[in-house]
Amino acid sequence: MAHIQTYNHDLWDHGITQGYAVNGTLYISGQFSHDAQGAFVGAGDIEAQTRQTLDNLDRVLESFGAKRANLAYLEIYLTHPQEHFEAVLGLFKDYVGEHRPAGSLLGVTYLASPEQLIEISAVAHLD
Repeated sequence: MAHIQTYNHDLWDHGITQGYAVNGTLYISGQFSHDAQGAFVGAGDIEAQTRQTLDNLDRVLESFGAKRANLAYLEIYLTHPQEHFEAVLGLFKDYVGEHRPAGSLLGVTYLASPEQLIEISAVAHLD
């Protein structure tokens, strides 16, 4: 029988949960730049948006008792990849430290909200 656990921040309901764990694998929905109250953070500022997005990723990991070292795969979506790649890559490398999960960085035309420059989804293993 599958063991399932979910996490939702209860800021809004888009029909998905922020984290869904089944049998030791955690699937994290796309995180973006909003604070704990749901207000958008960092309009026009890729570094501020990236930091907030990574903080939100941490919040989901922590709700399952996981850490950054549990990350197995990440997908980073950028609306302006040529312009923001270096800044995001630097912040990401600081975020993961010596840990090196698998991942992809994808350039996209737009994300869910017009001011959103970055979104990150992930898969992690739970110990």
